[in-house]
Amino acid sequence: ALEDVEVETPICKAACKQVAGKKMVIVPILRAGLGMVEGLQELMPSTFVGHLGMYRDPETHEPHEYYAKLPDSISQRDVLVVDPMLATGGGIHYLRKLGVKNIKLVVLVAAPVGIEAVLSADPDVQIYTCAIDECLNEHAYIVPGLGDAGDRIFGTK
Repeated sequence: ALEDVEVETPICKAACKQVAGKKMVIVPILRAGLGMVEGLQELMPSTFVGHLGMYRDPETHEPHEYYAKLPDSISQRDVLVVDPMLATGGGIHYLRKLGVKNIKLVVLVAAPVGIEAVLSADPDVQIYTCAIDECLNEHAYIVPGLGDAGDRIFGTK
């Protein structure tokens, strides 16, 4: 939802819109999601940023949380979860346990099984993606995908 605000420009006052209510929280899934935060903050400079570290068990492919540093008031705010790829969608469940009501998932590439998993477990999540790839392989990597997005963003292996 938007609300009207008046902004003082160098020339005159202007009637503008801003996101209504409390500041939004951007929550990147560490570490690859960090590569998306700066661009989102350029669009929405007054957002808070939380951090959620998740890893996928290599055998079961189940997501596990290993780090969380989030604003105390996160349950009362709209949250944008950001990660370059949606394979399994594990971070959403963690945020729901904290009482977050409005979650939007922003990804670059998604696998159909990831979209289905998120929406079947939580149909109220809104998913925004640039592309939907074919499938997951036996290691739960998106095919054709991008490879390891964190390694690509940060130049590591």
